[in-house]
Amino acid sequence: MEPIKKQGRHFVLVHGGWYWYKLKPLLEVAGHKVTTLDLAASGIDLRKIEELHTFHDYTLPLMELMESLPQEEKVILVGHSFGGMNLGLVMEKYQQKIYVAVFLAAFMPDSIHMSSYVLDQYFERMPTINWLDTQFVSYGSPEEPLPSIFFGPKFLAYNLYQLCSPEW
Repeated sequence: MEPIKKQGRHFVLVHGGWYWYKLKPLLEVAGHKVTTLDLAASGIDLRKIEELHTFHDYTLPLMELMESLPQEEKVILVGHSFGGMNLGLVMEKYQQKIYVAVFLAAFMPDSIHMSSYVLDQYFERMPTINWLDTQFVSYGSPEEPLPSIFFGPKFLAYNLYQLCSPEW
């Protein structure tokens, strides 16, 4: 692997552009280019969840970003949480445009199983009581139900943001 150049690298931070608001300026001050993006039907992305039918649809903003990069540019992909699943998909298609991929407390698909295997294993091992006020819902049609998860305030407070200071 070539050393990081003094002029910096291009970091692409995946899974909720808002999530990276403290890290982005630190990387920029250090001389790096930083792209944060929201995936489809998330954050500031205007698509509705009902418009998404595949995991590829959900990953489309990242796929479009990777497609738009000059052929010679290599980025450092950082995926957090479910963003690791998006990295796995992008790594298959754009390996020539990736300097390194970092899975930061993220789901990490392997090269043996279908990517959904990682999620299946997670859900099998997560005790039901730990989901607290999370809602599991389906959208789409009865013939083709599409699953979605809405984390409730208790789940967020006790499982995802328990180490964060309240800032609002």
